[in-house]
Amino acid sequence: MSVSEAMVKMIHFYAQGRKEKSHHDIDHFQKVWAFAKTIGELEGLDAYTQETLELAAIVHDIACPLCREKYGDADGPHQELEGPAMARGFYEDMGLSGEQLDRICFLVGHHHTLDQVDGLDYQILLEADFLVNADESQARRVQIERFRDRVYRTKTGIRLLNDIYGL
Repeated sequence: MSVSEAMVKMIHFYAQGRKEKSHHDIDHFQKVWAFAKTIGELEGLDAYTQETLELAAIVHDIACPLCREKYGDADGPHQELEGPAMARGFYEDMGLSGEQLDRICFLVGHHHTLDQVDGLDYQILLEADFLVNADESQARRVQIERFRDRVYRTKTGIRLLNDIYGL
C-alpha cells in the first residue's frame, strides 16, 4: 500500500459516521504526517523507516473516535490502549511485512509515551505530533519550551518548533 492510498483510506475511515469530529481528525493527522515526512526526510531516514514513520503518522490517532465514544475522551493512555489493534486491522490486508506492521502498531501504541524512545521514527512521531498539538491546545510558550527541552532531539524538529512558535 502506498502512503497516498493509506491517506485516502484514513480520510474515509474518519468520515464514516463520525461527522462531528471528522474534519478535525482528518486535519490533525494530515498535519502530523506532513511534519513527520519533513522531519524524517531532513534527518536522513532510510526509505523503509521513512515509509514506516509516514504510515504510522497517518493512523497515530486512529482510536480517537472510539475513545471519545467509549471513554468520553481521547486521552493519550486510552489511544495507546485501543490504537494498536485498530492500526493492525487498518493495514493488515495492505501487503506490509509483519515487521513493518508490528512497528507501526508499536508507534501508535506509544505516541504519547515520552520515555523509552527506541528509534528515530519514534522520536520524529513524538515531535511531529507535538508540533500540531501545541497549536491545537493553544499551549503557552513556557509549556512549549519545557516540552522542547525535555523531548525534542532532532535538529529539524527543534528548528521547526522554534520557528513556528517564535522561540
